[in-house]
Parts: sequence; structure tokens; C-alpha cells
Amino acid sequence: MFTIEHDFDATVITLVDEGGTHLQEDITVQAFEDCITVEQFDPRADRVVKITLSPSQLRDLAAALNLPEGVYRLPPAGRGERT
Repeated sequence: MFTIEHDFDATVITLVDEGGTHLQEDITVQAFEDCITVEQFDPRADRVVKITLSPSQLRDLAAALNLPEGVYRLPPAGRGERT
């Protein structure tokens, strides 16, 4: 399950783990104009862990989820190019 909210300066997506056993904490993705943050509470460390991605890193990650093993560089048009 996930939710999408549009705030003044960001789009916020929350991913809720509804699997069987070994459930993970919710993940919050915030998309700003210049970066994307991914946050998840780490119960072992008792703190929220945050990762910040540039828009091009997010684009590469999205493309990588649908490509086979290899090394790629995406051209500006967004089509995968194997190197």
C-alpha cells in the first residue's frame, strides 16, 4: 500500500510494507525540485535514516529496475544505452 500527498514544496509518497512476516518500517519519499529524499526509521539505531538522490540518480534507478545486468548510461532522451 502507498499514499501520495502534494505539499507546497514537495510530493510525499509513503510506502507501507504489507507483506507476511519480517515487515519493514514505512518508507517516505519526498520529491523536491532539486532532490529526492528517501527516509526509513531504523529501530536498531532508534533513528531515521535519510538518503538524498539527485533527479538524474532517481531516473537511473528507475531505469535500472527494468534492465538486465550490465553497465548503462542514459542519454538525455531517457532510453537505455548499454556501455
